[in-house]
Amino acid sequence: MADPSTPKPLDGRRLTPERWLHGLRARGARFADRHGRIGRATYEFVVFGVKQGWACLFGGLMCAGLIGSHLFYPEESALARYDFLVLYAVAIQAAMLVFRLESVAEAKIILVYHIVGTVMEVFKTHMGSWIYPEPSILRLGGVPLFSGFMYAAVGSYIARVWRLFDFRFAAYPPQALTMALAGAIYANFFGHHYLPDMRVLLFGMAGVLFWRTSVLFRIDRVHRSMPLLLGFLLVAVFIWFAENIGTYARAWVYPDQEDGWRMVSIAKLGSWYLLMMLSFVLVSLINPVRGPGQIGDS
Repeated sequence: MADPSTPKPLDGRRLTPERWLHGLRARGARFADRHGRIGRATYEFVVFGVKQGWACLFGGLMCAGLIGSHLFYPEESALARYDFLVLYAVAIQAAMLVFRLESVAEAKIILVYHIVGTVMEVFKTHMGSWIYPEPSILRLGGVPLFSGFMYAAVGSYIARVWRLFDFRFAAYPPQALTMALAGAIYANFFGHHYLPDMRVLLFGMAGVLFWRTSVLFRIDRVHRSMPLLLGFLLVAVFIWFAENIGTYARAWVYPDQEDGWRMVSIAKLGSWYLLMMLSFVLVSLINPVRGPGQIGDS
């Protein structure tokens, strides 16, 4: 009988790099087993970092494009920098589909998230929350179309990390309630310009829904557990750092950054925390929310 702790081989539909990573992981596991607890701990730490980096592929390439184009893109180019970033993002997305780094189902939810993000961008720039200071042709209103791909990068990360770490959930709330919370969060991003800001209430609602929920993630052989609310916070902090990269590269700027770059206000972390919940719920529409021990594809 096969050892159930042994990682399953990836099916033939996966991209060769993922199959190569799987083989490398198996060899690393055998090496770690020969070096006791320290070897296993070191091995799992490395595998965790590699998986996270692999899940961040789209977002990482987008951040690299923002920084690279800020530092090296020729000002005299006939193609505006923002328009180049649109084509660059489309090329990344197409390559991820062609090389099967994303499934069609994942691409569909990322497209939905792209639309959701672009609609919010158009509204927010109209209200003066932030601006895109450079000219471009490929834009909707005052928003260059590459901006939607920044939101799509978040959706791509969640969809990929869900699969790579074989997520399971304990005490996950009913999906109807999570969808209602996501809708309320999205509505508040618009409504707080006209009505009282409801984010404190939304934080409370999220706490009530998810305070008992844990996400079980598999680095290698066994699932480990973390409070889901803590997971949301950690990813929100990561996105906040990425936003600082984006504003440093002047992909967009906040009103207090027009005269020179400064770090994005830590208050924005709350917005990203809520947006993480919205993103997570959207991805849960295509990725089954499985309980501990429930059988399914990893």
